[in-house]
Amino acid sequence: MERQVIAALLALLLIATVEQVFAQANFYEGKTIRLIVGFSAGGGYDAYTRTIARHFGKHIAGNPSCVVDNMPGAASLISANYVYKAAKPDGLTIGHFIGGLFLQQLLGKPGIEFDSLKFGYLGVPAQDHFIIGVAKSIGVTDPEKWITSKQTVKFGGVGGGSGTDDFPNLLKATIGLPIQMVSGYKGTADIRLAFNSGEISGISNSWESTKSTWKKELEAGDLIAALQVSSKPHPELQKVPLAISFAKTDEAKKLIETVARSRRFGSPLCRSTGNAEGSGPNSTQRIHGYDERSRVLGRGPKGESRR
Repeated sequence: MERQVIAALLALLLIATVEQVFAQANFYEGKTIRLIVGFSAGGGYDAYTRTIARHFGKHIAGNPSCVVDNMPGAASLISANYVYKAAKPDGLTIGHFIGGLFLQQLLGKPGIEFDSLKFGYLGVPAQDHFIIGVAKSIGVTDPEKWITSKQTVKFGGVGGGSGTDDFPNLLKATIGLPIQMVSGYKGTADIRLAFNSGEISGISNSWESTKSTWKKELEAGDLIAALQVSSKPHPELQKVPLAISFAKTDEAKKLIETVARSRRFGSPLCRSTGNAEGSGPNSTQRIHGYDERSRVLGRGPKGESRR
């Protein structure tokens, strides 16, 4: 029900934008809107998008149908590049990828082929409150003892710019949280499979996504929320400590607070506006080879063991 309400509200917010772009009331009649998710099926982004797609067409003149395509890879960078460079600016393609990529553009991340100022922004499906979740089996019950013990925990991530990677790396640098990132998964659903198989033992993810897509692990007690990465506790997580409370310096506190605030609205829905220049190589061709996850886990380019 919560997702349906989010989807309905978002759809209503988008109506004005859509109708401004296309004055003809019957433009969408008989058309199909394509929503492109930058991650694999089964994760939070996928769940949000499929919920929106279920309701979206009902609130647009012409009642178009909606389909969802998953285009995972490089922490949703492949999908962002595609929406910007390849998708026709006709109002029929909408992308859903991580907003952290926009910061990565400013930082000069290789492989970015878009200009974040030239996307057409439509809205976000939810506010994100990130948590640090760990496996019960590793015995971490007190974050302070975890920090002092130097017990390294492997965390699964999708890539730089995503909350799955940025928050663990941030907390490693600011409060000394002993984390080893295993990055390169195609989505949090893939991280969940790795978690259940014992390949990794932790994840940084929004609570909104975790309580829905990791429901089984939470109810079984296999996944424990160890920390919150926000300026104040989430109403449903009053007993989970804030990561910022373990920061020893003002600089560390400011870094945590700044990154946490920037990630609250980190999953925009965007459309192409036809501002892409040039016709350079497709990002799916440029981003290839085995990824950081393969290196950390000791696998070769085709998945074979390197140990």
